[in-house]
Amino acid sequence: MGATSRVTRLLLATALAAAAVAVGLTQANADQDNQRIVGGSRASIADHPYVVYLATAEGFQFCGGTLVDDKKVVTAAHCTVGKQPADIAVVAGREDKESGAGVSAPVQKIWVHPEYTNVRSGNDVSVLTLTKPLPYRPLPLPNKDEEGLYAAGAPGVILGWGRVAADGQPSRYLLQATVPVVADADCAESYTGYKPETMVCAGLPEGGVDTCQGDSGGPLIVAGKLAGITSWGEGCAAPGKPGVYTRVAVYRDVIEEPALESKVSVPTQ
Repeated sequence: MGATSRVTRLLLATALAAAAVAVGLTQANADQDNQRIVGGSRASIADHPYVVYLATAEGFQFCGGTLVDDKKVVTAAHCTVGKQPADIAVVAGREDKESGAGVSAPVQKIWVHPEYTNVRSGNDVSVLTLTKPLPYRPLPLPNKDEEGLYAAGAPGVILGWGRVAADGQPSRYLLQATVPVVADADCAESYTGYKPETMVCAGLPEGGVDTCQGDSGGPLIVAGKLAGITSWGEGCAAPGKPGVYTRVAVYRDVIEEPALESKVSVPTQ
């Protein structure tokens, strides 16, 4: 079963307008469409003001992201690769996507990790620089030596607006759930080619709670810091198949200053 990037690119399907459906596209296999942040519940944007979503020029949400300073959003590379700034709007402070709350900010610059090729290769990290500062509290980045954030069993909070049912529409509201960090050895048993140097897994052994389509780019929060970026998995919330997240501590330098990417060595396997 192939890896599925957890992005839903919602396009206005003009040829299928009568059906009034949004078509979910994934960068990897499209046969894995499943559910939302499975096993989750409504989340308050007031409690998580740093969580944002990415929308197309037509207003369709397709990924998540995290505000790490007033003009910088961290998301997944597979959410932004091949896109131009005009293709993306960052929506912040909006828990209910059908409301007019919050701010929609244009993107000034897109940085995608230069070694990114696909979700299984790692380096699934992108930084969006906004045209204006946002009035919301950012989420701190982890230090490179904070290995405790990635200890097996550490509770992580996941957030997003992903699909609410198999083959259904994305969630109207921000959702959240809590999942434990999975030991690297256990994740390597679940996924051939898992790269512990640049990835981290989180989920329950029995499944039932997970991120999924449309949640890509959103945060995995451990101890109040951005420990991971929702990246990929096989299915959603399946037993023995935890979600895979970009290990943010490895990329702190390039997130803080993307222009330095050529000077930073990211370990590969």
